[in-house]
Amino acid sequence: MSKPLILVTNDDGITAPGLRSLIHFVRPLGEVVVVAPDSPQSGMGHAITIDNTLYSKSVVIDTEKGAPQEYSCSGTPADCVKLALQELLGRKPDIVLSGINHGSNASINVIYSGTMSAAIEAGIEGIPAIGFSLCDYTWDADFSQTGSIIKRIVSEALSNGIPKGTVLNVNIPKTYGQALKGIRVCRQARANWKEQFDKRTSPTGKEYYWLSGEFELLDKGNDTDIHALEEGYVSIVPTQFDLTAHHVIQNINNWSLNE
Repeated sequence: MSKPLILVTNDDGITAPGLRSLIHFVRPLGEVVVVAPDSPQSGMGHAITIDNTLYSKSVVIDTEKGAPQEYSCSGTPADCVKLALQELLGRKPDIVLSGINHGSNASINVIYSGTMSAAIEAGIEGIPAIGFSLCDYTWDADFSQTGSIIKRIVSEALSNGIPKGTVLNVNIPKTYGQALKGIRVCRQARANWKEQFDKRTSPTGKEYYWLSGEFELLDKGNDTDIHALEEGYVSIVPTQFDLTAHHVIQNINNWSLNE
């Protein structure tokens, strides 16, 4: 039987250390093909390219014998998955892996995440998918501690499958050299970003803004991804992309909408 086909992508760009680490970790688990953005696409969410041309080309980054086939793409993470499934792969992948992201995608961050949107795009197509993130935003982050955890999660997903309509959002804490305590399956913590705009003026007199802000945790539960990460555990949140608030349907039906 052929090895599982593993499509790997990310949102930090095809040369990002997190992506290179993920490729290295999962190569023993199957046949890896990489389709990733040619430049950073963080915070793009589920954006797709519809008003511009989309380019892709075969690239060689890893010259090691047996290195996977890789393609760079001018588009977003969601574009990468769409293009891979429709044009670049010879068969449907058994799993899609996105990451390892430089920075957290826990809690409300999942909404803005290009990493998770790539995984969700695969999930929409009925393909098991996982987004991986390390809670360290630095380019030279230490991804070595994530290898055994990632291989364990991917192996279990390949063996057991992931329920339809669901993808996994995996976040790994920055441990500052300490051992990871384990894995917890969690819910997404309730939080938001308290945005601030730094207003400036260019040398030509034109006003512009830098977006910044503070993460505001509104959830004190001990069953959330944020709590698990603060305790030194890897968090796994099963994430669905059916955005229907099913519990509200009856409430809205009680409105006088058809009078």
